[in-house]
Amino acid sequence: MEKAADGAAVGRVRQVDDADLPDFDVTVGVSHSTLNYKDGLCLGAAGGGLVKVWPHVPGIDFAGVVEASRDPRFAPGDAVVLTGWRVGEVHWGGYATRARVKGDWLVPLPAGLTARAAMAVGTAGFTAMLAVMALEEHGLVPGAGEVLVTGAAGGVGSVAVAVLSHLGYSVAAVTGRPETEGYLRGLGAARIVPRAELAEVSKRPLEAEAWAGCIDAVGGAMLARVLGQMKYRGSVAAVGLAGGAGLPASVIPFLLRGVNLLGIDSVLCPMPQRVAAWDRIARDLPMDKLEAMVVPAGLGDLPALGAAILRGEVQGRVVVDVNA
Repeated sequence: MEKAADGAAVGRVRQVDDADLPDFDVTVGVSHSTLNYKDGLCLGAAGGGLVKVWPHVPGIDFAGVVEASRDPRFAPGDAVVLTGWRVGEVHWGGYATRARVKGDWLVPLPAGLTARAAMAVGTAGFTAMLAVMALEEHGLVPGAGEVLVTGAAGGVGSVAVAVLSHLGYSVAAVTGRPETEGYLRGLGAARIVPRAELAEVSKRPLEAEAWAGCIDAVGGAMLARVLGQMKYRGSVAAVGLAGGAGLPASVIPFLLRGVNLLGIDSVLCPMPQRVAAWDRIARDLPMDKLEAMVVPAGLGDLPALGAAILRGEVQGRVVVDVNA
């Protein structure tokens, strides 16, 4: 991507010499990348405020094979995956056939996962698994009651529904798009909750106890409403702000029901937790359900898809074949 004279970001595919790649330790031959909300911002006007240096290669996730390494932990031929670390924002990212990054940012690709499958997961699915792990660490177990997933047809929500269902939880999926009901039930949702039912903050700080746990990708008024509906000592893992960054909530759910609000960060997540999450993904995410989420794309499709994801029009997970 380059910046035009009028300040607009212009995306195009062109050849770049290896000498132009960042001066980091590991060169990866990228085979696949993906599309997240943050990618949509980077692909948008002026890089969405995230890109500071031009020209720039977006793509906050990628998977591929090490081609060269000055880091003793990695050798040519190693299959790796990268998410986070502000790659694709501050640093050149995965929308290319080759990337050069720090070894500290790479995770060995778990056995049983292909590069394509890893990018069907991407930051969105990785974040979903971190949220599931956080809920489990705070006492959530199958049979405790329904687990709510907001923004369920999006990337994080889709993976969360599939994983939770596979683990034996009864999943209630929130969506504002009625046409996604069949898709969500196919991923394992036991019940569909229309977005309108949770779109406004209740005048009461507490409502009837409804949810044993929640993975919330929406934030704003919906998160405030859900907090007042949590079961005693239930937990909400907050992963997104599609509905706004504000939180018009009361402290009452925390004080009278012992509700936990758990913040999930995938960008600077410590390496031991990263490895554990990717191992869980390989074990607990059904590959048939993952495949059902996939929307295939090439580099040339990204400008239109980036705009679509910002409008909330992308269902599931976009997998970008960078060689297509």
